[in-house]
Amino acid sequence: METNAHDKSLLGGGGNALENRKLLNFWARFTISCANAVTFLVLLYLLFFAEVKETSRDLVNILVGAYVAVLSKSTDYWFREKKDAEHEEDIETLREKKSV
Repeated sequence: METNAHDKSLLGGGGNALENRKLLNFWARFTISCANAVTFLVLLYLLFFAEVKETSRDLVNILVGAYVAVLSKSTDYWFREKKDAEHEEDIETLREKKSV
């Protein structure tokens, strides 16, 4: 399926279905990672800079400790070498086009 270059956008919609899915998956993952980072920064602010009652400070301390694991997994996802199923699908599609 041929598309015009001016139809493509950063959020998908102009390319083929596989490219659109890759692009939308990237933005979804990026948005979730940004939300994780912002949440962690808010927890750090509550822990170090906000006036929080002593009983609540213990809860915030526990939440910061738990969120370190979330950030570790998020960082591991973005920077670890991995096989991408969509990349494999893209290669298979190219092979099928060449054989036809």
